[in-house]
Amino acid sequence: MQTSESDNAEKNIRPETQEKDLEVTEEIPDDTELQKAEETEEETQPLAEDIKDKVSQVIESALGLFVKKDLDIVAIGDSLTQGVGDTSHNGGYVGILGNTLNDDGQQKVDIVNYGKRGNRSDQLLKRLDQTEIKASIEEADIVLVTIGANDIMKVVKNNFTNLEYEPFVKEQANYMERLRKIFDKMLELNPDATIYLIGFYNPFENYFSDVEQLGQIIDDWNSTGSTVALEYEQVNYIPTKDLFANTNQDLLYEDNFHPNNTGYKLMAERVLEYIRPEIERSE
Repeated sequence: MQTSESDNAEKNIRPETQEKDLEVTEEIPDDTELQKAEETEEETQPLAEDIKDKVSQVIESALGLFVKKDLDIVAIGDSLTQGVGDTSHNGGYVGILGNTLNDDGQQKVDIVNYGKRGNRSDQLLKRLDQTEIKASIEEADIVLVTIGANDIMKVVKNNFTNLEYEPFVKEQANYMERLRKIFDKMLELNPDATIYLIGFYNPFENYFSDVEQLGQIIDDWNSTGSTVALEYEQVNYIPTKDLFANTNQDLLYEDNFHPNNTGYKLMAERVLEYIRPEIERSE
């Protein structure tokens, strides 16, 4: 049974912090997804050919994995899907996943990447009406989705001079409703597909580490994604925030917002861990 927006917003947001000023005084770096969104309105081309043609990182833990033949995977969403920050230009976690699943030289898995830098949930919902994307989802066995970080970025940018908690609460409820519409549309196109919503880490941590509320906002929005996923039998939630927290590893690209090659490899490992039962064949 689906819950209402207001019920979930109240459940996910801590009441004692709703009215507090977040007191952010630093400038967000110029190279953010939100600012680049205006420059990327044209549809980016799928990266499937790059994934097939280039040899890059693979996931060592996949050794001995027997993959079902003729699997179709669609990856769609924002820059985390596109692979921004991957200096090998191989498609980020999606490319690593593709290289791993086809590592024996046989093309068993076809992965199409519709990642688009700057994409918000409202924009992704509209993109699902595009002919090429609709056709891909109709044929997909698995759909991987990253979305939501740019929704948060928009709130930050629109309220930067007076950044309070309430606008995030309001937009979180809108994000919840758009997620439902995204999943409904995908399952209408393909009732047999399995959808995986990949959570996001805290992109503000390096710049505003002293502002605890921003970390709570990330947790709240990830909680929203997890809550909505539980409403659908065919939708699963994959957490990634823990991969980037409390670590001495350098996991971010030079912009300190996007993952670097190592960060994307950790994401690929986590995604493979969750989708493995779906793609593995018994011998």
